[in-house]
Amino acid sequence: MTITPNSVVALTYKLHTITNGEREFVEEADKANPLVFLYGAGMMLPKFEENISGLKTGDTTDFELVAADAYGEKDESAVAQLPVDMFKESGIPPVGEILPLQDNQGNQFRAKVVEVSPEVVIVDLNHPMAGQHLHFDIEILSVREATSEELAHGHAHGADGNQGH
Repeated sequence: MTITPNSVVALTYKLHTITNGEREFVEEADKANPLVFLYGAGMMLPKFEENISGLKTGDTTDFELVAADAYGEKDESAVAQLPVDMFKESGIPPVGEILPLQDNQGNQFRAKVVEVSPEVVIVDLNHPMAGQHLHFDIEILSVREATSEELAHGHAHGADGNQGH
């Protein structure tokens, strides 16, 4: 079976960022812990899905995504000043720490601490990989049709369709 919308894909990947032609390893999903997702459900980067469309079990590929097709260009104005009293219970985070935050609509996102002063913690709201070109090495482990339950939920329940409860 080839990868088409509403199929469940299990794959391994190695992800590198590319800066000035230099590749730096970021993360990987191996055969013991593959990435499993419902293809076409909007969970993955559109250009990532475009690059694996039509592949089948056992296929390998590698491709690069420019920043605009990955997590976007870095927006230098995407910073926020958080009052230090927000951190009374957890303690003031150090520069470089990634904070899990939530907006008023309940959307979750991460922000990187870039500066700490006695009054505020300044965070960068860009995705940690914004402005970076990405290189993926992919191996397709399995492709199957999504179950009606997975389609209703909008996500995969695992490589074999079980939720693992």
